Amino acid sequence: MNTPENIAYTAKAEITGGRDGRGATDDKAVDVSLRTPKEQGGPGGGTNPEQLFAVGYGACFQSALGLAGKEMDVDTSGSVVNTEVGIGKEGESFGLSIKLMVTLPGVDKETAQKVVDRTHELCPYSKAIRGNVPVEVLAI
Repeated sequence: MNTPENIAYTAKAEITGGRDGRGATDDKAVDVSLRTPKEQGGPGGGTNPEQLFAVGYGACFQSALGLAGKEMDVDTSGSVVNTEVGIGKEGESFGLSIKLMVTLPGVDKETAQKVVDRTHELCPYSKAIRGNVPVEVLAI
């Protein structure tokens, strides 16, 4: 288990109405209307949990990319991370799949892939779902 030695920050949010409700952080920096996507039979027209996860994972991964780049002496300052979070039927409920595509300008593809692979080892989101959610990480 990946247990932090100490907790530096705790995000707090309140959700009402589930996938077709509202979600807000305690400081109101995030306050979103949640809607099930049309592709899943919902009304659309709002944010869904998969979008929020994609943004959070991508941001965390890009920060960890900086750590991996520093460790491997590779400049990651111009990097771009694109995330895809898919949801679909898995047995009696649903499961996720994730694809992270990373662009490292000026870095050859083989080196970039090594940095991306190392980042996947360091990123807290990657650690949290490792072995439970399929994640594809690609240097493009």
